[in-house]
Order: sequence, then structure tokens, then C-alpha cells
Amino acid sequence: MALAGAGGPSPVCPGPGAGAPRAEERPGLPGARLHTAGARGFVRWEYFHVSAISLMHCAHADQAEQFFRSGHTNNWAVLVCTSRFWFNYRHVANTLSVYRSVKRLGIPDSHIVLMLADDMACNPRNPKPATVFSHKNMELNVYGDDVEVDYRSYEVTVENFLRVLTGRIPPSTPRSKRLLSDDRSNILIYMTGHGGNGFLKFQDSEEITNVELADAFEQMWQKRRYNELLFIIDTCQGASMYERFYSPNIMALASSQVGEDSLSHQPDLGIGVHLMDRYTFYVLEFLEEIHPASQTNMNDLFQVCPKNLFQRDPQNVLITDFFGSVRKVEITAETLSLDRDVPGLESKFPEEELATEPLKYAEQLPVAQIIHQKPKQKDWHPPGGFILGLWALIIMVFFKTYGIKHMKHVF
Repeated sequence: MALAGAGGPSPVCPGPGAGAPRAEERPGLPGARLHTAGARGFVRWEYFHVSAISLMHCAHADQAEQFFRSGHTNNWAVLVCTSRFWFNYRHVANTLSVYRSVKRLGIPDSHIVLMLADDMACNPRNPKPATVFSHKNMELNVYGDDVEVDYRSYEVTVENFLRVLTGRIPPSTPRSKRLLSDDRSNILIYMTGHGGNGFLKFQDSEEITNVELADAFEQMWQKRRYNELLFIIDTCQGASMYERFYSPNIMALASSQVGEDSLSHQPDLGIGVHLMDRYTFYVLEFLEEIHPASQTNMNDLFQVCPKNLFQRDPQNVLITDFFGSVRKVEITAETLSLDRDVPGLESKFPEEELATEPLKYAEQLPVAQIIHQKPKQKDWHPPGGFILGLWALIIMVFFKTYGIKHMKHVF
């Protein structure tokens, strides 16, 4: 695994950092409410609890502003598979596995831009249509029932990818195909496919270079489109794709160093291809142990991380800062007593609803429980009496065709 990190402000951007709000965007005095739902608004909210922070003891509004500077308010994900054709099945499974993980951890589809260059679920070679599996046990269907692909097939191009990052897209583009992030957004960018030293191929017809990618991230920084950015790439010589990064607050991980290959994993005899790449497989296995309130940090995912571009210590960066959702926080001057009933809470949450267990994203076994199981594929054995019946059928056909007089020629 190759990785790189970042720290220190950019020489072309002398401001306090991407996380600092502009003057016209700074919150007011205590008592003002800030709803942190992202640029797209609310799609669906499921309130499990209410969080409130009392600022009764704050002497100045600057302390409240310092609170807002300390973190981000929304998470986004851009997940890109750049490969076509059936033999690249694993690249689609890689992307859908990360898609499933970020959705399970709370990022809604409205904050995910999913780009798949090929539709393996509907490929004629797929023995199980409408499914994509990441393990040969065939227990984990990462395609799911509610996958929302924003860019598919020939829409996955270098131009469209760069336009999504920089926001330079036509006004007629649907909101689902836009990255509506801001200077308080943490963005996860995951890419997988075939690449080489300093480039990544898109559908075997064009390439994106590490210089183009670095310039796109710099445009995002200058346009205040991210607070912190996590870039993960699973391809051959993946580390070469972040060698030219020069924008601050970027952390990068790659599956291979320059001159190394990215290895495939999980071969399946029934499908005839590998189901995943090795690096993404173990990242997925790691993410299966993460829950939305997890305190697991980036230092648990990798132990060595140069910090010449990323300002924070990876040990202080939570996994859910990029892979999970951001909970809504309200600032209020009212002191809430935790031992009294909140009016209207019982009507909003009936006891029967509170007693039920929350629904899971997918009713299937976690990866951690199935990776050590033996495949369910079994050798075919004929049922009892099948061989005897087959011989009887052959003898009947022989007698009907040649008769008994030809038996002497046989024996």
C-alpha cells in the first residue's frame, strides 16, 4: 500500500485554511441555529436522538466561531470505475463495495456521485443477472436493490469527471450528477481501473494524467469546494497519480508504488473472472468493522503517512470523517435538562417504533463473517439410479434399431 498526506497552507492561498468560513458566512451570536445538511438540502431524515450544545457560558461570539472552524459539516463521495468489458468485473465490484460501505455509514445518495463505465449486473455473461458479488461465497451482493448510478457507460469520460470535480457543468445537468460541495465539505474520491506511471485509463480510449488531476484539485481548493479531501486509487502504479499534488488538506492512498502492479483477488470459477482487487478487498473488510459512531482513525488504516500536504495528524482523523455522515448540530442559548421529558417527543416516536431494531442497509452477512467460509459451489453428482436408467435406455434403443439377430456381431 502506498500513501501520501499533506500539511501546511498553500503558497497561493494565504488564507487560514479551507475550513475557515468567509466573513459573510460566519455564524452570528449564540442562539442562532445552523442547519448542516449540505448543499442539496434534506432528502430524508431519521431522528434517533437530538444533539444540542449550550453556549450559555461563552463570553464572546469568537468562541462559537472557533467551534465552527474546528470541523466540517457535510461529507461527499465521488466513486469512479473507469474500466469496461467483462474481464474487468472486479473494478465494478471494487466501486460498488465502497459505495455500499459509505451508504451503510450514513452518506445518502444525494451526496454520492457514482460513475460506472460498464454494467456488469446486466452483462449477458453474468450467470446471476442483476447482481454483482465481491466474494466467491456469493453472499454479498454489492449491487443491492437501491443502487443509484449517476454516470454510466460512455458518460464516464475524463471531461465529465473533471467537470464534476470543478463544478464546470451545464446548467441543465440534474442535481444528482453534481458535486454540490462547499468549503466545509469532506470529500472521498475513489478511483479504480487500469493505469500506469502518471496516468489512469478511461475505457481504453483516453487517459487522465496526474498533472490534470492535481490541477483539478487546485481548482477545487481555489473555489472553496472542499475542506479536506481523501483520495484513494486502486490501480497499477497508483502512487504516481498523487506525485504532482500541491493543494493543501489532501490525503492520498494507493494500492501500489511506482513500478508495482495492483493485484486481483477472489477468483471465481463459475463467473470466470476475479471478483475484486486485493487492496479494495481488505479496505472493505476493515470498513465492515466501522459503525457511524466509531472512533477508529486513519492511523488504524495505515501506519505511515507523510504529512507534507495534510495538516492534521492521521491519528486524529476519524474514518467516519470521510466514509460516514455528519450529524446535524444546533446551537441554542437554551439550557436543556436531560432528566425532564421533551414535549412532543412521544408523539414523534411511538414506543413501538422505538422498541424495534433499526433496519440494516442490506440483509446479508458482513464480510468478516463469510470470508473464511467455504464456497457454496459443489461438484454435481447424478441422482441415485440415473446410471442404471441410462443403460436401460441405451439397450432399448439398440434392440429397437437392430433387433436380436445383430446381437452376435456385438458379442
